[in-house]
Amino acid sequence: MSPFGEASGPGRGRRVILWRHGQTSWNVERRFQGTTDVELTETGVAQARRAARLLVALKPDAIVASDLKRAAHTAAELAALTGLDVIHDEGLRETYAGFWQGLTHEEIIARYGEEYAAWKRGEPVRRGGGELETEVADRAAPVVLRHAEKLPEGGTLVVVSHGGTIRTTIGRLLGLDPHHWESLGGLSNCCWSVLGEGARGWRLLEHNAGTLPEPVLGDDD
Repeated sequence: MSPFGEASGPGRGRRVILWRHGQTSWNVERRFQGTTDVELTETGVAQARRAARLLVALKPDAIVASDLKRAAHTAAELAALTGLDVIHDEGLRETYAGFWQGLTHEEIIARYGEEYAAWKRGEPVRRGGGELETEVADRAAPVVLRHAEKLPEGGTLVVVSHGGTIRTTIGRLLGLDPHHWESLGGLSNCCWSVLGEGARGWRLLEHNAGTLPEPVLGDDD
């Protein structure tokens, strides 16, 4: 089985929370940010503070974040409440999308409609001449695994990153075929997804959540 999907060795029961950054002005304008270093808006800062007050209740053991300002500043809100240091890693940056970066959704469709359609069909596309989604997973998933492996048994890692990077990382950790990664819906600003480590690998426990996880009661726990 792929090492990305297998939970082996010490630390079973670990949990990874993949948390998207707060709102930026480019989010509001529906501009493709990619690796452009855009700041949080006042609303984005407020979102990060609200979410941090919830996530601190999950007692994270470690925080790792993209070094782009919007993710780093989001992570700082949780660090302030937990006392944990944030480890910044450029491997968690958003997808580099070349010529698409800075363009609105409508502009991308107008100028690169065929490329956009191919991407939505699940074909491997270098959007704007940038990275493939599999290349994003190649750099981001190992960062998450490396820090998850350092957790104590039952420990929790918070990963502060970007919507596209989080989706590809989840797809890789779950062992999904890249063609199906798009079936994972997007994350709203400052919402998160939760992966839990079970006997057969990583499981998606929550997706695009904005409230604290509830225990699963019943036959499918």
